[in-house]
Amino acid sequence: MTVTTSPGKVEPGGRTRWRRLRARWRQALAAITVTIVAFGVVTARVFVWPTQAAPARASAIVLFAGPGERMPVALQLAREHRAPVLVVSQGWEGYGGSCPPPTPGVRTICFDPNPGDTRGEAEYVGRLAKRYGWSSLILVVTRPQAVRAQLLTRRCFDGDTSVVVAPVGDWRYQLPYGWGALLKAVFLYRAC
Repeated sequence: MTVTTSPGKVEPGGRTRWRRLRARWRQALAAITVTIVAFGVVTARVFVWPTQAAPARASAIVLFAGPGERMPVALQLAREHRAPVLVVSQGWEGYGGSCPPPTPGVRTICFDPNPGDTRGEAEYVGRLAKRYGWSSLILVVTRPQAVRAQLLTRRCFDGDTSVVVAPVGDWRYQLPYGWGALLKAVFLYRAC
């Protein structure tokens, strides 16, 4: 038995057509699988395990506002005298908080970013760095904000920038928000 699929083409039993269709489905499934795995790897590298390092000394420790236990980490670095200055973003919409109590031997600068986001914090810190001649910063953020904070800060500051991460709470919110904010930082905020 033969099946005619189009004028002039004859396929025995229609098997060739099904083989081609199955091959296309396999290719599509492989492409989808590779895309999902790649997305998972990038998400893990950028938001779960970002590069972090705390040098022995820096010009300033900068606490960016946001969820998570950031303040204790920043205060511990200040108590270790990793920098002579602690810069604290008081944030907006409930993130951040009040200026911490003084740390002996460390000057504390508290500010309200404008705009009230990571970009506003990076811009303000860039201006402070120029005013005081800073050459290196330690940023205190949570894991989902680390890459974005460093990217935006490097656009406003020419010196060395390292990141120390603090524990974050609810990952279900932080990952989707982190992706959206990172894409915005990469494509919309191209300069300081």
